[in-house]
Amino acid sequence: MKIPPLAALAAATLGIAAVLSAYTVDPTEQAIITQFGRPVGAPTTRPGLHFKLPLVQQVNRFDKRYLAWDGPMVEMSTKDKTYVQVDTFARWRITDPMRYYLRLRDERSAQSRLEDILGSETRTAIARHELIEVVRTDKGRQPKQDETLAAASTDTLGVLRPIHYGRAVIEKGIFDAAAPKLAEFGIELLDVRFKRINYNPEVLERIHQRMISERLQIAQRFRSEGEGEAARINGNKERDLNEIESTAYKQVQEIRGQADAKATEIYAKAYTQKPEAAELYRFLKSMETYAKVINQDATLVLSTDSDLFALLKRVEGRTPK
Repeated sequence: MKIPPLAALAAATLGIAAVLSAYTVDPTEQAIITQFGRPVGAPTTRPGLHFKLPLVQQVNRFDKRYLAWDGPMVEMSTKDKTYVQVDTFARWRITDPMRYYLRLRDERSAQSRLEDILGSETRTAIARHELIEVVRTDKGRQPKQDETLAAASTDTLGVLRPIHYGRAVIEKGIFDAAAPKLAEFGIELLDVRFKRINYNPEVLERIHQRMISERLQIAQRFRSEGEGEAARINGNKERDLNEIESTAYKQVQEIRGQADAKATEIYAKAYTQKPEAAELYRFLKSMETYAKVINQDATLVLSTDSDLFALLKRVEGRTPK
C-alpha cells in the first residue's frame, strides 16, 4: 500500500516533534523547564523520561549530588593580632532548584557566592578568637607535655593556657552563620572545615624565637636547681664530716682517758707494793717529760736543788774528759 506524501510528511514531523519534546533526567540530576528564559512549571526531580514543548522550551539541568567548594588560602588576623593563612573547604548541595536558578543561574555563580559568604564568615570567626583557639582542635584535647617539665607544675614556661572553644566550635560557628544565608539561594550547606592553617612567615619567626627563649629559661632553671642541689649535698657532706670527726675525737679522748686511768691505777698499785718499781716509774716519767721539754734550742734555768740539775750534774761527772 502506497503511503501518501502528506501522510509521510506528517508522520515525520510528528516523529521529529516527539524527539525534540522528549528529554530524560538522570538520577543524579534535577531539571527546570524554561520558556523564553522564564521557568515553566515545577522543577523535575523524578528521574526518567519527560516531555516539553519543542523548540520554545529548554531544559536546565542541575546536579543533585553533594558538591565541593574549595576556598583559596587567605591571610587574616586573629583576636590577638596574629596573622595566619587559612585554607577552608565546604560541602553543599542544591535543595531548591527553582530558587537556585532564579538567584544564581549556574554553578559558577554559586561558587562565587559561596566564596563571598563563607570567606566573610571565616574572617569574622577568626577575628573573634585568639590563635590558640584556632589551632587547637577542641578544648578537651590536651597537648603532650615534656616529661622533664612534669615536676614544674606551678611554672608557666612551656605550658599552654586552657582554651574555651577550640577549632571545632569555631567551624560550627561559621556553619551556623553561613547556612541561613546560603538557604536563600536554594543551597543547603552540609559542612565547612579548615583544611590548613599556616603561620605568617614573620609570625613563624617570632614563634621560633619565643620557643628558643622559653627553652633557654627552662635550661637556666634546671641549672639553678642543679647548683642548689650540689650546694646542699656539699653542705651535708661537710656537716657529716665534722660530725664524724668530732665523734671520733670524743671516742679517742675517752679511750685515752680510760688508758691513762688504767695506767695510773697500775702504777699506783706497783708503787704501794714495790718502792723500787715506783722509783723506776718516777724516773721514766721524768725522762719522758725531759725528752719533750729539752731540745737543741732549749734554754733552761735550773735551781741547784732540782732533780734535773742533780741528774745532769751526775751525768756530767761520769762523762769522760
